[in-house]
Amino acid sequence: MDHFTIWDYLVFAAMLLVSAAIGIYYAFAGGGQKTPKDFLVGGRRMSALPVAISLTASFMSAITVLGTPAEVYRFGAMFCIFAIAYSLVVLCSAEIFLPVFYKLGITSTYEYLELRFNKYLRLCGTVLFIIQTILYTGIVIYAPALALNQVTGFNLWGAVVTTGVVCTFYCTLGGLKAVVWTDVFQVGIMVAGFSSVIIRAVVVQEGIGRIINDSYYGGRLNFWDFNPNPLQRHTFWTIVIGGTFTWTGIYGVNQSQVQRYIACKNRFHAKMSLYINLLGLWMILACAALCGLALYSIYKDCDPWSAKKVSAFDQLMPYLVMDILHEFPGLPGLFVASAYSGTLSTVSSSINALAAVTVEDLIKPNFRSLSEKKLSWISMGMSLFYGGVCIAMAALASVMGALLQAALSIFGMIGGPLLGLFSLGILFSFANGIGAFVGLVSGFIISLWVGIGSQIYPPLPERTKPLYLSTAGCNISSGNLTSTESPLTTVLNTPAAERPALADNWYSLSYLYFSTLGTLTAVVVGIIISLLTGGLKQKADRKFLLTKEDFLSNFSRSESEKPEEVLKQFTTASEGTDNPAFSHIEMDVASNNSKVN
Repeated sequence: MDHFTIWDYLVFAAMLLVSAAIGIYYAFAGGGQKTPKDFLVGGRRMSALPVAISLTASFMSAITVLGTPAEVYRFGAMFCIFAIAYSLVVLCSAEIFLPVFYKLGITSTYEYLELRFNKYLRLCGTVLFIIQTILYTGIVIYAPALALNQVTGFNLWGAVVTTGVVCTFYCTLGGLKAVVWTDVFQVGIMVAGFSSVIIRAVVVQEGIGRIINDSYYGGRLNFWDFNPNPLQRHTFWTIVIGGTFTWTGIYGVNQSQVQRYIACKNRFHAKMSLYINLLGLWMILACAALCGLALYSIYKDCDPWSAKKVSAFDQLMPYLVMDILHEFPGLPGLFVASAYSGTLSTVSSSINALAAVTVEDLIKPNFRSLSEKKLSWISMGMSLFYGGVCIAMAALASVMGALLQAALSIFGMIGGPLLGLFSLGILFSFANGIGAFVGLVSGFIISLWVGIGSQIYPPLPERTKPLYLSTAGCNISSGNLTSTESPLTTVLNTPAAERPALADNWYSLSYLYFSTLGTLTAVVVGIIISLLTGGLKQKADRKFLLTKEDFLSNFSRSESEKPEEVLKQFTTASEGTDNPAFSHIEMDVASNNSKVN
């Protein structure tokens, strides 16, 4: 297999340079990052389209670019049912969570937990978010670097360190604006990378009809499986129900995503950013699924994994790229640039979100005397610090081996109980702090129990249903890769004889239901404990709940463009009032009017 050429390295370097240049531009454009608000939420003056593309980009990590086509190749195109789940996720996020977060004018979503419940729950949410994000980000940097290195010969640690450094550079200099606009550029690169593979595969296979035909007869077009069994890995129900809960935990309440849409200049733009983003999600899903079908069509008679040409399924896409694009200098580099664009967009959103929650939830409440200028410098320092931590986490991931998959699953397991906690606050006026805390802990215990159990005792093939892969047309002796630990598909393998009774029922629950289980446990336990501890006697402020007015005025552009003022005792005066649509003049008019009133 051919390795990288100088042209491929040049294409990859150009992607990094443009990303860094965007950071330098936003460090100085419009007077630079003078306040924490400028740095963390772009001065709340972003418009819908770039934010929508940024939401799509931060969702699309390199794990998606490499993993989704391999998923379709191995298990079939049922993964496309996620298109329905994404629609429900965007609907829930836009209509339930966004109205409440936006009208409060908060920067950190965990600020809401103190306003609605107490400061201890805010601290719980913040610490959990920091832990899960650092863990996940290290894997996002390291795993694709390993997969690409083993197939293309692309320098492993050179790639890890340069992507980490460039990412930290533009996050620290340009703040959220730089993150959003580099995401826009990187989505373009991702689509170009996917397109080059799809177009070349169609040419090689002499038309898309042959790809679809091969996929049909190979059992890959298996969209509709309505088996209600929750133990089966992917069915219509596990993807639609479980997928909706899993991704609502990210789109609805995760700081990385919420921080973007609350940076919009008004609620109309915030809403539209989520709905436009849905089109982006569908497009990327369609591209990844097509790549997976092309993979199957080309290798239907000689599976590279069975023939030991690759050592893990996530190396299939780089293998295909080097196989069909090696004659075109620069195109393998474009695909690698698209995979790393996925990494950069995810890591930059994580660094920016980590800086935001640290400043808003840990520093500001404890050091109230700090000036805006100092807080702005601290925000930049936090970006720099978390960039270094994420690179260090990638180095740690390289020696963690089989724990990688466990850490990746824990990221999903933490999202469910947190989604349950926010749902309690926003939807149930009688939920109190005691109920919320007990609900959160219960949700964690349940989802961690089943999640870690499923890592120790992986589900048997009859639950995961991998499809048939042939090596009939292979020259098996041509294998060119020794088997190494897979970065994404390694699990803690246990001999079948040692499996306890729980392993084949409780621990075999579809991984998509982990988040659902955590959310529902947190909500149900939270409701019961709140009712038992006098929740009906408390009077929750309507501004912390989803109200009929929030629902009815969703798309009105004439509504008040600025979020309400948050309770004075919790925030400084600048936090709840300053969401100017276009200029600071409007701010002055608003404040003068309030003085007259």
